[in-house]
Amino acid sequence: MPDDTSRSDNRLPDVQWRLDGRFALVTGASSGLGARFARVLHQAGATVLVTARRADRLDELASECGERIETMTGDIADPHHREALAERLQSHGRLDVLVNNAGICDGGPIEEQSLEELRHVIEVNLISVMDLCRLMAPLLLASPVASVINIASIYGVVSSRGPMAGYNATKGAVVNLTRQLAAQWGGRGVRVNALAPSYFPSEMTGFLEDKDLARSIQEQTLLARTPALHEIDGPLLFLATDASSYVTGHVLLVDGGWTSV
Repeated sequence: MPDDTSRSDNRLPDVQWRLDGRFALVTGASSGLGARFARVLHQAGATVLVTARRADRLDELASECGERIETMTGDIADPHHREALAERLQSHGRLDVLVNNAGICDGGPIEEQSLEELRHVIEVNLISVMDLCRLMAPLLLASPVASVINIASIYGVVSSRGPMAGYNATKGAVVNLTRQLAAQWGGRGVRVNALAPSYFPSEMTGFLEDKDLARSIQEQTLLARTPALHEIDGPLLFLATDASSYVTGHVLLVDGGWTSV
């Protein structure tokens, strides 16, 4: 007699990649990967609340997307803004997809960095992620399809072999936070995964126009090329939708094979 794993709910594959009727929050959505993530979730049918510090960029994104997108300007490092986001979502009564994307880089050898600089990196890259998960827990636990996607980095898995001690440390912490929350919430129906990209075209990476950076990516990756921005879309949607309904505690590396070398 076949067991439960042989049964199918007869859903078509394309339906599993849709987010119709679901509500998503994307932090750090004024540019780069965050703006891309918001567009992708919106195109998949979700209503999306986007937040970042630059109101003009958020307004441009909302104007481009049209209906089913809301904006809320603020600094994710400010605990009052995080609380305001939670109150806004509680007024909607729903949160199905949380994308913790906001992040910053530090630079220079650690002996040349100030304590305040290191603390700021930790506040943005780690504390804000933990606090948003804490604040959004009631809504996530009430959703039958909740998915948390923490944006980590290849440098949460391997070292950058250079500066950015704060960035490396916080992204490594985000990776293990993802596993811990997956363990805490798995039995209650909330999936928690991490997306760990390498260098994608964005403001932060100078859109990969630096020839030395582009060459280093080509030399480091098994695919021997730089990525196109659209190549992050599928991995994001996979983790956000029912396509990954049996995946949690996973770190999805989107790096062209960088970390396999």
